[in-house]
Amino acid sequence: MTSPRSARLSSRIHGLDTLRALAVTLVVLHHYTLFVSNDDATFGWVGRIGWTGVDLFFALSGYLIGNQIFAALRTDAGLSLKYFYARRLLRTLPNFWVVLALYFLWPAWREHAELLPLWRYLSFTQNIGLPPGTGFSHSWSLAIEEQFYLLLPALAMMAAALRWRIGVAWLAIALVVAGGMLLRADLWSAHVDGNKYGTYFYYKLIYYSSLCRLDELVAGVALALLKNRHPGAWAALTRHGNAALVAGLAIIGAAFWFFLDKRYGFAVTVFGLPALGLGFGLLILSALSQRSLLRDLRIPGAASLALWSYAIYLTHRGVSALGAAWLADRGYGPETAVAIVVLLALSVLGGWLLFVLVETPFMRLRERYVPSNLAKPVFSPVLR
Repeated sequence: MTSPRSARLSSRIHGLDTLRALAVTLVVLHHYTLFVSNDDATFGWVGRIGWTGVDLFFALSGYLIGNQIFAALRTDAGLSLKYFYARRLLRTLPNFWVVLALYFLWPAWREHAELLPLWRYLSFTQNIGLPPGTGFSHSWSLAIEEQFYLLLPALAMMAAALRWRIGVAWLAIALVVAGGMLLRADLWSAHVDGNKYGTYFYYKLIYYSSLCRLDELVAGVALALLKNRHPGAWAALTRHGNAALVAGLAIIGAAFWFFLDKRYGFAVTVFGLPALGLGFGLLILSALSQRSLLRDLRIPGAASLALWSYAIYLTHRGVSALGAAWLADRGYGPETAVAIVVLLALSVLGGWLLFVLVETPFMRLRERYVPSNLAKPVFSPVLR
């Protein structure tokens, strides 16, 4: 008899694993250059542009969560907000709380940086007006995702209850993208342009802002909406997965070039993020398409990195800070090949340990007690 875990593994889409592994790799390399080696040249342009791994995570989350919500709403049972939130919280909170405790109890783990008040992290509002340079600053993206998890299902259920036409959903997506562009333009003009502290305000008011960073999330939601509400169009598009892959890579390549050239410029700030959303959306479409090169791409280790990606994202900075200090005492600076190999390996190991010791037990609890987002879930018998 096939176990539920074996069934899930066999049904995994290799292309999505590849994209998730790519996302966490980009983030880890970027943070290494930013917080460990303090040298943009450590991994060349890949390290400099690695922050876009977060945007790829956003696009993947938008699609995966949107697909769960829209698929459940199409069933006779319907979506249960209670079960949806329970599943999300069991997935995200245990890992987060453990790592948050490390940041507050172990100064070396947080690189002795100042932390925000605890309630900001517990309420997932730490990204709002976040000053650059604080401890656990990379959790800003987790805050935005948790806010997204809270709002999207409630809005989708309200729209379904009011029997809004599907055009309203597409209008809302268009307004979010346009509104984000206008907001970034206004904030850039008011706080970045000509200001000697413009970079500081760029991060505090634009880069970390929930309203300014929805482009990739809604790109993923748009894909999920297309799949669940426009099956004909979805079938037509997924017959051209390789074309979507080429187009996505071309758009992302252009966006990377502009970000590398003028990261904090007006045009890049306003239009760069929607371009990333479109490019990453096309990559996800390709990964979901039949007979696509990306869908069938199997890179050794990518599935494992994808599985551990959330845990790696949470732990890699703390692990690197501790490891770098230990290696420096032995004469291996963060720019040396030995330090790079050891610290990247430790980043993966730290994430794996969190995944095994914390995430896996809670995922088993979720599988047993909250196996579905449906309002009337079918519970699988538990073998004793």
